[in-house]
Amino acid sequence: MPVPPAGTALAGGTNGPRALRPLLDTVLDALTTGAEDRAGPLPPGGPETVARTVRDACHPLLPDHGSGPHAALRTLVHTLAAGAADPADPHCAAHLHCPPLALATAADLAAAALNPSMDSWDQAPAASALEALTSRALAALVYPQATDPDALVTTGGTESNQLALLLAREAAATDGTATDPHRPARPLRIVCGANAHHSIHRSAWLLGLPEPLTLPTPDGLLTPDTVHSCLANLAGRTGPVLLVATAGTTDSGAIDPLPALADLAERHGARFHVDAAYGGALLFSDTHRAALDGLARAHTVALDLHKLGWQPVAAGLLAVPGPATLTPLAHQADYLNADDDTEAGLPDLLSRSLRTTRRPDILKIAVTLKALGRHGLGELVDRTLAAAQTLADLIEAHPRYELHSRPTLSTVLFRPTGADHTTLATIRRTLLTDGQAVLGRATTPTGLWLKATLLNPHTQPGDLTTLLKLVEGHTPR
Repeated sequence: MPVPPAGTALAGGTNGPRALRPLLDTVLDALTTGAEDRAGPLPPGGPETVARTVRDACHPLLPDHGSGPHAALRTLVHTLAAGAADPADPHCAAHLHCPPLALATAADLAAAALNPSMDSWDQAPAASALEALTSRALAALVYPQATDPDALVTTGGTESNQLALLLAREAAATDGTATDPHRPARPLRIVCGANAHHSIHRSAWLLGLPEPLTLPTPDGLLTPDTVHSCLANLAGRTGPVLLVATAGTTDSGAIDPLPALADLAERHGARFHVDAAYGGALLFSDTHRAALDGLARAHTVALDLHKLGWQPVAAGLLAVPGPATLTPLAHQADYLNADDDTEAGLPDLLSRSLRTTRRPDILKIAVTLKALGRHGLGELVDRTLAAAQTLADLIEAHPRYELHSRPTLSTVLFRPTGADHTTLATIRRTLLTDGQAVLGRATTPTGLWLKATLLNPHTQPGDLTTLLKLVEGHTPR
């Protein structure tokens, strides 16, 4: 069968790779020239300049007659790369936005070319089997003593947290009070810290649950005494309770005291969820995994490998100790998971997500796990956390900087000594506009801080020294 013209050729089938190869050469060349033109972590000029450059490059975006596949790829990929925030640059350190491994990115290309849809077995035979194997292997890291742990693939920590709250809500609805006609079911109450991810509050709103009880975390952590007082006060006055802890906050990377919180949840009969979207990757590390002691006692755990897992977006999971936890997600659509098909042995994929159509995001994860193994990924985690310690050392040794606290994961909060809120915000925005560095911001009880979130495992001490010099160069004297 002849290969159609490049613009209309398909990526799949036996001819697909032949059609892709020259197009990929164009893409890779454009990625290179775009990065060279940018020459830094961010395009200079700010939002208006970038928007104007994109408009000029794209015009006309929908012409009467196309420019051809190679010209379109070359123009738009170059434009996107030249105007990108590049997480592979050591000075791009604002967010939990990792530089993906080339290995995982290559695997993601195969997923896009084959395009299986993970909502029925007959659309994704091998991908569904691979997802089952890989998600269970990762769940076993979280729940090493469980007989049959499992995990659902999600788009990230936000979706994982929403699923966790949904499962807790449904478990509460069947805890006995809902079936008693004399005792109407009371809604699930969520208890979390002020350090919890915003998705906890948003998910409660989406699910029609009461606003979470948000406990103060003046030092960035939930304290057992505060949690105990709250849960004791709720006893007998409210319905079921979900206690949410965080293993890796977005502001500072702090890890709540999981063993003590697990004890309190058990003592007070509360369900326990841990948002480990950031810190969960410590499970790969022999050096740091003890920081997650107590994680296996949670009813649900959010993970996210497009943070400290170096996967292209998206690569989230929700781990559970056994499949019974996932029963509330059961859903039937005759054209996707007819009862007689399921009884005949076709796997039911529809009940493994709130989404219908979804990508085979598991492929890139599986390739990474098989290629590097737990120790290989653990080494990347160790190197990244060591870089954060090095940055903290440099800040502590610098006469014109102050360090918020020693880093727990790979986030470092710092600021020029004596800098006020306005000065810090101006420094950050100036660096962004110049395209020299991408730093985040975090507000704590002690004020505003610059935030460096290190996720590049190949960052060198010299890169960190230069980052501090860039900040210093924009600090008023």
